[in-house]
Amino acid sequence: MFELMKTEGTARRGAFFTPHGTVQTPAFMNVATCGAIKGAVSALDLRDIGCQVQLCNTYHLHLRPGDDKVYQLGGLHRFTRWDGPILTDSGGFQVFSLAKLRNIKEEGVIFNSHIDGRRIFMGPEESMTIQSHLGSTIAMAFDECVENPSPYGYTKESVARTTRWLKRCIVRMKELNGMEATINREQMLFGINQGGTYHDLRTDHMKEIAELGLDGYAIGGLAVGEPTEVMYEIIEAVEPFAPKDKIRYLMGVGTPVNILEAVARGVDLFDCVMPSRNARHGQLFTSEGVRNLNNAKYELDDSPIDPNCGCPVCRSFSRAYLRHLLKSGEMLGMRLAVLHNLYFYNHLMTDIREALDKGCFGEFYKKQREILGKRI
Repeated sequence: MFELMKTEGTARRGAFFTPHGTVQTPAFMNVATCGAIKGAVSALDLRDIGCQVQLCNTYHLHLRPGDDKVYQLGGLHRFTRWDGPILTDSGGFQVFSLAKLRNIKEEGVIFNSHIDGRRIFMGPEESMTIQSHLGSTIAMAFDECVENPSPYGYTKESVARTTRWLKRCIVRMKELNGMEATINREQMLFGINQGGTYHDLRTDHMKEIAELGLDGYAIGGLAVGEPTEVMYEIIEAVEPFAPKDKIRYLMGVGTPVNILEAVARGVDLFDCVMPSRNARHGQLFTSEGVRNLNNAKYELDDSPIDPNCGCPVCRSFSRAYLRHLLKSGEMLGMRLAVLHNLYFYNHLMTDIREALDKGCFGEFYKKQREILGKRI
């Protein structure tokens, strides 16, 4: 399912084969939380900006419109009109970050919906069933995401529970994939490495779940408040124990510099709401650095957002016009800004793959890490 084509240092160039198409890696997944990217961007737009994978949110879709309704409508691919791979997260992170009240038990988690306060139970079996109803290409195992920092003792208990939950996810997915009425009977399962910021818990957990023969392995529970250097240290600690022949996914990361650094440390797959969220507030990523269109200096600037960008926005509109739209609260402004940022992220990944193909990633890394995080 994953072909490791080339390495340069720890950085990897590969191809991930799925029932809904092949993903060239390293790759960025575009976050369509409720089946659409915030900023009036549809699945039909994603091909135009170089997207390979759409990520949808199990928790949100379970609450609204309901995974049973998505199932009756033929699953997420038919529902959203995206024909490529779709990854659904397990709902675990949202349970722990959005629910005002929650009670963690061995069976799963009882929590109150952030929408209407109703009481809901979700455990490994429920998460797998919901994701099977959604018909995604890749389902994420149900896990507990602890806060950073959390006490060592609690984190260790949480990791052990996450492993037990993972084994229950494996059993339930096998059952679901064997049912005639299942939308995607080839649904894949990724396990999630947890352990907070404790190196020994992280490495022990990765060793343990690596033996389970999953379709892919994610590193979760990072980019949630810990210093960036700590995140890099955890990736470096875990990487030697992640299976070489399986795809590796760093969840919820991050800035272009974060992605570049994580690729250099052996990660293949990324997702983050940052490009769309920041775009809606006028912060745009470019080949020259980060540009804030709210600055008054762009009021009469007739240049494209990024003179080196080939996206539909940069080919047609000026900084001044986009700034005007955003300042006026026009939805078109948010849409154009989001399209640009997602195009930039996806084409950054293309440039990274090309550098790896040519054997010059080290040179590319040194040059781009100085540019990508610079504020213009």
